[in-house]
Amino acid sequence: MTQNFHCGRFVLNAERPLIMGIVNLTDDSFSGDGLHGDTEAAIALGLRLIEEGAQILDLGAESTRPGAPPVAAQQEVDRLLPVIEGLHGCGVALSVDTFKPEVMRAALAAGADMINDINALRAPGALQIVAAGSAAVCLMHMQGSPGTMQDDPHYSDIVGEVASFLGERVAAAEAAGISLNRIAVDPGFGFGKTLAHNIALLRHLDELLVPGLPLLVGMSRKSMLGLLTGRAAPQRVYAGIAAHVLAVLSGARIVRVHDVAATRDALAVLQAVEDY
Repeated sequence: MTQNFHCGRFVLNAERPLIMGIVNLTDDSFSGDGLHGDTEAAIALGLRLIEEGAQILDLGAESTRPGAPPVAAQQEVDRLLPVIEGLHGCGVALSVDTFKPEVMRAALAAGADMINDINALRAPGALQIVAAGSAAVCLMHMQGSPGTMQDDPHYSDIVGEVASFLGERVAAAEAAGISLNRIAVDPGFGFGKTLAHNIALLRHLDELLVPGLPLLVGMSRKSMLGLLTGRAAPQRVYAGIAAHVLAVLSGARIVRVHDVAATRDALAVLQAVEDY
């Protein structure tokens, strides 16, 4: 059973699926929704996503699409802090999508409630920075780095290797002083995985559940959906709904999406059937 998820200023009930809305402050988002560091536009988008049903906002200032160029830590901080400040009283948890310890430190000091780390707190000092406060963390699996992860991803046993990695990172986080009720895990769809790898993970998602911890999934508008449908990123809404409903049926408890209203409606139907 998934316990309450302690996320900075908030305690979220993860018994039912939570919707994490995406706010990209990047110049080169793969999905075409990058806001180029526009603070006012980011705040407005965040407030709209809350109205549509988001319980968490995930703020990112560096693209992690395959082949994305790196962004300096200070540029990330300069983009993120005004948005964190502007949304701090919005009533939902604020997550920051970064793998840089110096950005984590600045974001948490500014009031972020969660760190969403594609590198699973493996950078030197990252574990200690998160452990020192009350923020939640999402530990994600990635093979390689964003610049090279899609060059030639390979596994002997994709499900077993991802499950083992997530278990190891949870143990490392707990050993560093991060309580289990502050940890979520993410199999990392599209991060060093082929389409076949992604489908295998989705098919066997229940085998990736870490007891008591919410499983976060993010497939919104990703290339795996484009390969399956032939549609460009902005037209992958329906495929994303199907993928995330399947994930929730397999035990996912946080879905990270661009299309919050559509996701909320789909999950409302699913919940009604399950509650009947």
